[in-house]
Amino acid sequence: MTVVDDRKSGPGKDDSTPYPGAVGAPTVADVSGPSRLAEADEAISAEELQLAARNHGIPLEALRYDVTPAGLHYLLIHYDIPELDPDTHALTVGGAVDRPLTVTLAELRERPRVTHQVTLECAGNGRALLHPRPVSQPWLVEAVGNAEWTGTPLAPLLREAGLGPDAVDVVFTGADHGVERGVEQDYQRALPVADALREEVLLAYEMNGSPLLPQHGAPLRLIVPGWYGMAHVKWVHSIDVRTEPFEGYQNAVAYRVRRDADDPGMPVTRIEPRALVRPPGFPDFMSRRRVLRAGPCTLDGRAWSGHAPVVAVEVTTDGGASWVPAELDPAEGGDFAWRRWRHEWTATPGRYVLGARATDASGRTQPVEQPWNRGGFANNLVQRVEVVVPAE
Repeated sequence: MTVVDDRKSGPGKDDSTPYPGAVGAPTVADVSGPSRLAEADEAISAEELQLAARNHGIPLEALRYDVTPAGLHYLLIHYDIPELDPDTHALTVGGAVDRPLTVTLAELRERPRVTHQVTLECAGNGRALLHPRPVSQPWLVEAVGNAEWTGTPLAPLLREAGLGPDAVDVVFTGADHGVERGVEQDYQRALPVADALREEVLLAYEMNGSPLLPQHGAPLRLIVPGWYGMAHVKWVHSIDVRTEPFEGYQNAVAYRVRRDADDPGMPVTRIEPRALVRPPGFPDFMSRRRVLRAGPCTLDGRAWSGHAPVVAVEVTTDGGASWVPAELDPAEGGDFAWRRWRHEWTATPGRYVLGARATDASGRTQPVEQPWNRGGFANNLVQRVEVVVPAE
């Protein structure tokens, strides 16, 4: 494999990649350049638009659903959707274990069956709002969804295999294969053993009561409640227990919060608290600015955190100059599902910028000014919803 340092480039650097016509035999790296930061006035590129066409966020009006319909749930696919046969699909468990296992999907379905409602959010949600913008999937704030995932707990399977006493990481390999920043790879992510053994971590085969759709990881995927989406490996076919920290690309290079090129970074793990406003009124087609009739209006939305339950949401109608507390609905979806909030507001003619910020039981809250990092990860900046209330 050829590795390209994806930390070194900055605004304005020429990261063009050699294509047919370049001198010398082609390599995998020829189709995969290093990461870069956009110029201050640089528009979204054709490559970013291509990513945005393959991947999609939740339409914000769908925040009205307690459980996000599968077709409205956010989606990020790193490489291609693999073609897998559920009738022959099998999961292997190996590495530093006493008893290596191979279990079919049918056998997994015979194991204890549980359902968890879990909010998933992409680690890059909000990336396109940063300045300078990291050039990648250009998420605004819609990379989220809340679904019911059904499967069997992972921990009993690992205990059945018999974890070695020196086990450190558990590596999950998906069937999706590609090249990223010059590295050819299967998509792989690792969890520390203690996190892999959490009872709520699932090997899931159903979403919202139906078999997984191909784009959502059929026939089998990992669900790690509380963690950003990169940890929820789709199309999973093998589990490998390691006695050394996993140094694969998606752990050691990608998904790390870095300030600069020399910063080794901190790993992206649990979801930072966030609240979203369900936009009121009706939108302009292009700008998505909202038009709202004057009068009483219930502002509402959803809030979540992967660190601890959300305990408070505040709402602003003036772009953050002032805040008022919102009312929280009961947490009926459980500890890892989003929670509805609401606030009664009387709209009078004028222009407004709405937003909401969440605080969780650990004391974390959303920033009004977002700290910057090179990958655009864990960006939970307060959302801005522009609203015009016209005079009648």
